[in-house]
Amino acid sequence: MSSSLKKPESLRSHRWYGPDDLRSFGHRSRTKQMGFLREEFVGKPVIGIINTWNEMNSCHTHLPERIKDVKRGFFQQEASL
Repeated sequence: MSSSLKKPESLRSHRWYGPDDLRSFGHRSRTKQMGFLREEFVGKPVIGIINTWNEMNSCHTHLPERIKDVKRGFFQQEASL
């Protein structure tokens, strides 16, 4: 892994959460409504995990557990920075 960290202003997610305007207010507001704290997303990269699991496709029944594993790994990595 690269040891050089990006500045928060250079992150793509800064365009959503950083500016002091109505659009960014909406993004911050909806993210807080989902239960995230401000310090969990402002100034940090926001990473979306797409989950294609559904009850119709038995091939994907393992995905909910894998998604939990990915989230746990990401938060462990973040905590070590």
